[in-house]
Amino acid sequence: MSTLSGRLEDDRRHERRRAARALLLRPLLRPAGRDAEAFVLVRRHADWLRQWFDLNTGWRLRVEPELARLEKVAADPRDETRPLVDGQQRPYSRRRYVLLCLALAVLSRSESQTTLGVLADDVLLQSSDPELVAAGVAFRLEHVEERRDLVAVVRTLLDLGALTRVSGDEESYLRAAGDVLYDVDQHVLAGLLAAPQGPSTITATTTEERVQALTATPPSVTEDGRNRAIRHLLTRRLLDDPVLLHEDLDADELAYLTTQRRALTDRVEELTGLVAEVRTEGIAMVDPADDLTDLRMPEDGTDGHVALLVAEFLTERAPVPVPVTALRRHVHQLARAHRADWRKGSDAPGQEITLVATALDRLAALRLVRVEREEVHALPPLHRYALRPTTPAETM
Repeated sequence: MSTLSGRLEDDRRHERRRAARALLLRPLLRPAGRDAEAFVLVRRHADWLRQWFDLNTGWRLRVEPELARLEKVAADPRDETRPLVDGQQRPYSRRRYVLLCLALAVLSRSESQTTLGVLADDVLLQSSDPELVAAGVAFRLEHVEERRDLVAVVRTLLDLGALTRVSGDEESYLRAAGDVLYDVDQHVLAGLLAAPQGPSTITATTTEERVQALTATPPSVTEDGRNRAIRHLLTRRLLDDPVLLHEDLDADELAYLTTQRRALTDRVEELTGLVAEVRTEGIAMVDPADDLTDLRMPEDGTDGHVALLVAEFLTERAPVPVPVTALRRHVHQLARAHRADWRKGSDAPGQEITLVATALDRLAALRLVRVEREEVHALPPLHRYALRPTTPAETM
């Protein structure tokens, strides 16, 4: 009986881990399609998962017949390194973010079905709001790029499950050769916003103040409450961030981490299967399965190779910051040397600007560099990509 009980507990632990990893990878799961298997596991272990996330992160887990929603809140709302991306992994532009918000506002009042043409007309009407016009938002559907932006938003909503395509396709709409019919899922739409504060209750005016107010939680006046807030913050960063650097913590947070590091990392390892890599400068939770990350280093392709070579260049000069202009000159030279391997046109004049920008975006998102005033500072974890001298034994 003890052997059977042990096996059953191992099975439960394995299922909880799969469910937790699915929620971290896609915080909104639906009972059909590619999420179906994960959704079943989340529902089966909903009470245990809900308690774990509430205790350790402060994130609310909502499980209903129509969806499972982990309402994640970023540890740092000012982090700009993780934009929403489209199907080609291109970051959303400012206009796309605005169109997404307008589309959500329109769809929240929509019938159970709509078409892309009707959605476009309603978004066009909403975009004429005087406040949006005063803010410089322009959307007239006069150019194909504007229609592409709207289609990118629609495809994001399709991926999330807020829309389901019934007939037609978006490419026909782009060619003005047809329309697209969608089912609208109001349950998913209602579950998309994850914020402790309702947007309509916020009186702040600037974007930064509004984002801070949207994600803020009331400060605690007790020591237990302050410790709980720190535990939530640190666990969120261990789960969400590529690396938790000591230099990013204040004195209280660092003191808590120093005394509770083992307990924090053990709980995350038990839940997710991630493995703690502890260094003097901080902690990284490494994923042996390599499927809980949206950015990889190193990675195949031109952009991945450029990022790796830029990392090497920066580590050779650390701790001295490197001007972005120096990186562009270096990458331009690299493009000539690697023209046979990199994508066509990478060595053309001016392409080094895009290559360096893409590489720095990747390195910053992975918490390997910090860019300030057109200078690039290598952060401690970047040194794992430094070339080391070859030993005599290795040359034999």
